[in-house]
Amino acid sequence: MKKAVKVSLIVAGAFILIGGAVFAAGMTMLNWDFKRLSNVKYETNSFSVTESFDNLSVKAYNDDVVFKLSDDNSCRVVCYEQQKIRHSVGVSNNTLEISVNDMRAWYEYITLFSFDSPKTTIYLPKTAYRSLTVNFGTGEVVIPKDFAFDSIELSGATGNVNCCASSSGATKIDLSTGNIRIDGASSGELRLKTSTGAINLNSVAVKGDLNAESSTGNMVFRDVTCGRLSSDASTGNIRLEGTVASQSFFIERSTGNVTFYGSDAVEITVKTSTGNVRGSLLSDKVFITDSSTGRIDVPKTVSGGKCEITTSTGCIEISIKEK
Repeated sequence: MKKAVKVSLIVAGAFILIGGAVFAAGMTMLNWDFKRLSNVKYETNSFSVTESFDNLSVKAYNDDVVFKLSDDNSCRVVCYEQQKIRHSVGVSNNTLEISVNDMRAWYEYITLFSFDSPKTTIYLPKTAYRSLTVNFGTGEVVIPKDFAFDSIELSGATGNVNCCASSSGATKIDLSTGNIRIDGASSGELRLKTSTGAINLNSVAVKGDLNAESSTGNMVFRDVTCGRLSSDASTGNIRLEGTVASQSFFIERSTGNVTFYGSDAVEITVKTSTGNVRGSLLSDKVFITDSSTGRIDVPKTVSGGKCEITTSTGCIEISIKEK
């Protein structure tokens, strides 16, 4: 190794050691609190709402939005927020409106990093409301089972939704990137869409249609009832366990497996380009199947509703669960 290269390596190593020592000394002065390194400052602000309302409209920025039942029959909104991205809270036209006021100058959009995240917690005095609308950028929306609405509409860019609240009308959730999870809820109609993310339903009762769409992501439905179930995805598996539709299943995949475990509908249509279709149904069907490349094994039943399964590359293996 040339002498110049050795000298360069020694000098570089020395700078690394010096830098490490300076960083350690600085962090020791800050008691190793990494939050103090951030140039983004947060504060907590609380808003009391004394007017009555039946509707809720929330426009969040990068907040986690959490709904909770108030323990003192009052309504208040608690915001952990950036000092120059503050929330406004008020009631107008029978609607609780929560929005964000971004007061930053252009150069303040340039931030080093932040180990904190904003959060808006909404304490509600009653359990039943007409409509809930939430629009958020990046964050998580959490709605517990304490609440019921006539309609729910949630939309976000990047974030997750965990919804246990019921709606007598439609529940609509539309995400660009993020997961959707619904537990123990009922709905008149359910429409779910995510470009990149998983959809999980557990113990969900839908009076009408259930529609679930995804570009890339897996879906799991457990103990779900509905009128019609339709699901369309480019890439991703779908698994139906104890899921029953009083009318029909329509499932379409470009790449992904379709699996039934003790699930059923009067009529079933499954179309996949690349993927297997396997599992068990609850009642006899008249099977119409086609696979360009793959094994086909279905019961030779001649009664029941139509079950049409088509796959380009994949196996088709269906059985009827014993009663």
